[in-house]
Parts: sequence; structure tokens; C-alpha cells
Amino acid sequence: MTKRPDLNASLAITFLYYRDLPTAMRFYEDVLGLKLAIDQGWCKIYRLCPGAHIGLVDETKGMNKWAETRPVQVCMRVPDVDDWYAYAKAQQLDGLSELFVNDDIGIRAFVFFDPEGYQIEIQTSTRHDFEPGMG
Repeated sequence: MTKRPDLNASLAITFLYYRDLPTAMRFYEDVLGLKLAIDQGWCKIYRLCPGAHIGLVDETKGMNKWAETRPVQVCMRVPDVDDWYAYAKAQQLDGLSELFVNDDIGIRAFVFFDPEGYQIEIQTSTRHDFEPGMG
């Protein structure tokens, strides 16, 4: 039996597939303020935080295709969800929810949609026992 090697991943990328890659790029760069980390032409990879990235893929060239149903949520934890919520309201983001609290999982958060319908959640922890990077 072959022994499983240690994963030791140095980078994590979640790929999302788009019909209109330039519009998605403008949203992630201009609205969310993400920086392009890796430019592969028809795939643009943006850094979310150390080790975590999001890849925007032109669906005509990627391994998967754009689909109407979006069972994916991109979640980003921030130090101050209130500042981000005020910004999101000013930007009039599509599908912007009210700011909500979920005591079961210890968050204050809100959601909205990117230009092609992927749900984005911005949250802050309400628990003092969790610090970013602790998993």
C-alpha cells in the first residue's frame, strides 16, 4: 500500500467561472480592493489573505463552465464588518442583505452578489476564543 504524502499545501485557490471575465475583474479589484497575484491570461488569481486566493476563470477556457445555479459562497473575515457594511451600502451592491448576527457560529455578517451571481459574505467573529489563523 502506498503511503499518503503530507499535503503541505503552500497555496489555496478557489476557482469561479465567468462569462464576462473583465467585469468580474473590475468588481474584485475596484469594489473589493483585491490585488492580482497571478495573471494566467484567461485566469486571474487574487490574494484574499495569506495562503488563500480566489481565481476568476473565463468559462470558455476553464475546466468547468458557467452555470445558472451558484451553490458557492466566498466568505471573508474582516476586523470591522460595520465599516465594510457601510461601504457596501454606499456601493449599492446587488442582493445586499441586512447586517445580521448568527450566535450559533459566532459571527456578525452580511452578504451580497458579485456581477455574475456568486454570493460574497463579509463577517467578523463575535467570539473572543477565535483569532484569524487559528483555524
